[in-house]
Amino acid sequence: MYPVLIEIGSLKLYTYGLFVALGFVAALTVSKKTASRRNSLQSDLITDLFFIILLSGIIGARLFYVIVNFSYFREDPLAIIRIWEGGLVFYGGFILAVAGAMSYLKIRHLPFHATADVLAPGIAIGHAVGRIGCFFAGCCHGKASTLPIAVTFHHPDSLAPLDVGLHPTQLYSVAANFFIFLVLLFLVRIKKFHGMVFWTYVLLYSVTRYIIEIFRGDFRGQFLSLAISTSQGICILLFAVSLIMLGRLYKKT
Repeated sequence: MYPVLIEIGSLKLYTYGLFVALGFVAALTVSKKTASRRNSLQSDLITDLFFIILLSGIIGARLFYVIVNFSYFREDPLAIIRIWEGGLVFYGGFILAVAGAMSYLKIRHLPFHATADVLAPGIAIGHAVGRIGCFFAGCCHGKASTLPIAVTFHHPDSLAPLDVGLHPTQLYSVAANFFIFLVLLFLVRIKKFHGMVFWTYVLLYSVTRYIIEIFRGDFRGQFLSLAISTSQGICILLFAVSLIMLGRLYKKT
């Protein structure tokens, strides 16, 4: 893979950063189209909301990654700001992005669940595109594997172990998020109550992420001294919350 797409002198275009940007554009485009079809939100509100989500999401995702890999960043503190080289944790970004979005919606007096339903498909497809950048950078790599679908990284700037077959967990994530995106597009058309699409997204992502974590080979911390990663622990919690919220919202209708 090629972590650096273009290099002209000291100027470098990192493939990871490019796909994160493309993911943001894809998420914004899909969300605007979803909003216009449902006549639920104005285009300028979607744009403002997405920039808040982008900023808070990147800060949260990077902060969570730094916390999990604190020993590395303690040796090289300046690496904290080099996010274009890779190193974002989705759950950290998701939690802070939700907090930022809720604050904005409260200020603008907009309903959280109805708005979240509009944004969920866009977030899923944006995440799928962004994970392609992880594949090129070599971050979020899998465990050693001898399967025919195993991938081997050779580029010296790759964040993955070199010259050994690995589970392509980044591509597993791309496929999982694209599948979730298709499911959410269907649910947007048939939803019975506000919040159905968003909490289904949380539920499906929790399940698929938990499974993919089994094949991950990079260090991701440990959840409460249990034999699961931090992300898997968060998956369990969010899975339970999503089930509770879906049940409560359904009963209200």
